Amino acid sequence: MLKGKIAIVTGGTRGIGYAIVKKYLENGATVVLCGSRPETAEKAVAALLAENPDWPVEGISPDLSDYDDVKAAFAQVEKKYGRIDILANNAGVSASDPITSYAPEAFAKTMDLNVTGVFHCVRAVVEGMKERGSGCIINTSSIVSITGQPSGVAYPTSKFAVNGMTLSLARELGPSGIRVNAVAPGITNTDMMQAVPKEHIAPLIANIPLRRIGEPEDVANAFLFLASDMASYVTGVVLNVDGLART
Repeated sequence: MLKGKIAIVTGGTRGIGYAIVKKYLENGATVVLCGSRPETAEKAVAALLAENPDWPVEGISPDLSDYDDVKAAFAQVEKKYGRIDILANNAGVSASDPITSYAPEAFAKTMDLNVTGVFHCVRAVVEGMKERGSGCIINTSSIVSITGQPSGVAYPTSKFAVNGMTLSLARELGPSGIRVNAVAPGITNTDMMQAVPKEHIAPLIANIPLRRIGEPEDVANAFLFLASDMASYVTGVVLNVDGLART
């Protein structure tokens, strides 16, 4: 589905991001994954190559909060491969602090990576995409951008901003042949969820019609569809992948 495409995936070293990288590789893309540190990026690449030594994958670790660093790293990717077809903005952080003890610095850190980092990555690839008249940008949102959450206000706030950025960029960049969408995962079986006691997870599952939490591959499948030509007429969508039923 992505044969010959060049993709960058931020936050690609574990969880949902790692699943996206693997799904893209399985479908013929060349993938550059971004990690927060060189060693985490190298570890993820090594794990992928252990599965398939022929997969065209490499890792980089730009500071997503520093536009100049992102621009330089992405320029090297474009120089090496000739273009960037797909940008999957998956890197992000969350916290669950109540508002009464939420440090302003912690709030700013979450917004800096989850919102400003997305902007930096888009800004770094968009000129090349506009010159070629094609491109695909997919942002990781969250179901809490719609529902909110009981504490940790920065995370749902940041994802609500991601939704707004997604819809606005879809309108702005559509005439240039660039599609911009987002995927909003629900409760997903990542490292963070594995640390939650089972007795806390059971009531959550009971409220999900499909009676299970999501797997990273469920979310990666949505990223695959939106990156592929099967979604050539889909832009400005925030696709919920949460197992819930809505009217």
